[in-house]
Amino acid sequence: MLELNINNETSRLRAVVLGIATSNGPTPSIEDAYDPKSLEHIKKGTYPIEKDMVSEMEALRLIFQKYEVEVFRPEVLLDYNQIFSRDIGFVIQDKFIKANVLPDRARELAALKYILDQVDPSKIISAPKEVHFEGGDVMLWKDHIFIGTYQGADYDQYVTARTNTLGVEFITKLFPDKIVKSFDLIKSRTNAKQNALHLDCCFQPVGEDKAIIYQQGFSNAQEYQYLVDLFGPDNLFHVTEQEMYDMVPNVFSIAPNVVVSERNFKRLNSWLAQNGFIVETVPYAEIAKQGGLLRCTTLPLTRDK
Repeated sequence: MLELNINNETSRLRAVVLGIATSNGPTPSIEDAYDPKSLEHIKKGTYPIEKDMVSEMEALRLIFQKYEVEVFRPEVLLDYNQIFSRDIGFVIQDKFIKANVLPDRARELAALKYILDQVDPSKIISAPKEVHFEGGDVMLWKDHIFIGTYQGADYDQYVTARTNTLGVEFITKLFPDKIVKSFDLIKSRTNAKQNALHLDCCFQPVGEDKAIIYQQGFSNAQEYQYLVDLFGPDNLFHVTEQEMYDMVPNVFSIAPNVVVSERNFKRLNSWLAQNGFIVETVPYAEIAKQGGLLRCTTLPLTRDK
């Protein structure tokens, strides 16, 4: 059996699902774009090609190999985007929670069947269809579960709104021993610089007490301030609008002192190094054109207790 254990974002990683770019399919049509950044690159003719994304994900796989992390990959579906494994499920403590993703993406979860078959069935949780959440919006930190959401009355009109208030309520009831804190995020269907697709696009903890944050990603100033007070201003790396667009908050931790980052994130990588982190860099700029980065492509299954 596969033992699940995820209690935070940064403990030593032992097992992970890494998405896959093989047989990724043709460039989507404008009508089929799921997010404004993909839309932008489809229109420009700069949408990433498969071989470049396969190469980038292989660089990350080699980093995992270096740290002796067990890596699972989804079963390959023909001409289907399976890069962003974080969207389709997530682990909290010893439970695997299936996400209710956009209907067009439901097959992605089926491609993880061989992995979930190794998990105690009583630990696999499904939610009613009206309950929406994706893994990029769910983040664990000590006694907290942070959840990104969109609370606007026009939620149903936003393809970029992925976690609703029913999703927050579902997680709250499932983990009554945790402090569940939701954050209303800015959303845009057309402007990638004004769209926080998930919480991990504008915030992420690193190490034992630090975090990366984009203030303007939060619709509610008090919710942003909650994180400032919790972590302390001196422990936060504030990103600019351009850095948020480039996906700077969306790095990935292998251990409390080891962070995988995009090689072009010079300012962040310097800050991490100055704060004692080992920074493993990879090329991921092509994948970023689809509105996700390192955390989005990974679904951690087991970290050290």
